[in-house]
Amino acid sequence: MGSVWEYVPDSGHGARHSMVGFTVEAADGVIGHVDRQQDQPGMQHLVVDTGVWKFGRSVLIPAGAVTSIDAAGQKVEVAPSREEIKAAPRFTTDSETADPGYLSEVGDYYLSLAT
Repeated sequence: MGSVWEYVPDSGHGARHSMVGFTVEAADGVIGHVDRQQDQPGMQHLVVDTGVWKFGRSVLIPAGAVTSIDAAGQKVEVAPSREEIKAAPRFTTDSETADPGYLSEVGDYYLSLAT
């Protein structure tokens, strides 16, 4: 398995493709919409606005959790379930996207789901 911070090769991710506004779905339902994305190599992730589902909070989803991207349908599918994403380390501020400790915690959590 590659890095949790990089898109899997067959996900459909293309350089310079904005996914902002795309719907994010798990196998068990919609998670929210892409609010922001980070495409810096080795730190790729999505910040997803969960709307009312998670009391208006956002979640950070590493690129490695993305299983497919449908640009025409504006949809991103992820491997973890809604409950697994709810249980992920809490995302509160954009400064966390540059915090190695927080990123390590998130990465370890998502890697644990893949085993």
